[in-house]
Amino acid sequence: MHGNNFYGTIGSVKILAVSDQVIDRMYSLASSGHFQDVRLILGCGDMPYTYLEYIVTMLNTPMYYVPGNHDPEFSLRDKRSRAEGGINLDLKTESVNDLLIGGFGGCIRYRPDGVNQYTQIESYLRVIQMLPQLLINRIRYGRAMDVLISHSPPYGIHDDIFDPAHHGLKALNWLIRIAKPRYHFHGHTHFYRNNLEPQETVVGTTKIINVYPYKILEV
Repeated sequence: MHGNNFYGTIGSVKILAVSDQVIDRMYSLASSGHFQDVRLILGCGDMPYTYLEYIVTMLNTPMYYVPGNHDPEFSLRDKRSRAEGGINLDLKTESVNDLLIGGFGGCIRYRPDGVNQYTQIESYLRVIQMLPQLLINRIRYGRAMDVLISHSPPYGIHDDIFDPAHHGLKALNWLIRIAKPRYHFHGHTHFYRNNLEPQETVVGTTKIINVYPYKILEV
């Protein structure tokens, strides 16, 4: 990791991953061609959809995202509930630039009426909905998933044990074990003391990365 850049090897695609915080200089960077070689945009939640729409318009490249707990509930009838020009990947998988990308939106339920918030049991039930797609991917491609994007971190990894709103989801730990993605990108936890809080953790064959507020990933 160097500043906001992480260089790894998951293919031959440069990814811009964003989450949780609008970075004002992103507007000038995007308009000046700074990200001209980015071939994929991934949104890990809690980003104003107008912000995502600006980025995808300026970069003119595919964008996939998942909703966070501060995003509106998705509705086909309400354009404000989605980012135009992008695809909501919640509970779906897509093959993009030879990468199998899966998405899991939302976070732990900390308010009874919270949008995009789920109990641990509800989260497990949501993962179960993805199992048929993962099985089809294994049959078709020989693997279930290359990259997982989520808003929440997994339980006990990059989460905040002192804040109930930022506990991780145990279902994500399970999803990582069964799908074995090479990378898992998430947001939700805002660690400002980057020298003290880890932003990368390896679990099995999966590298888990907190992309807050943005990362450029050479893939």
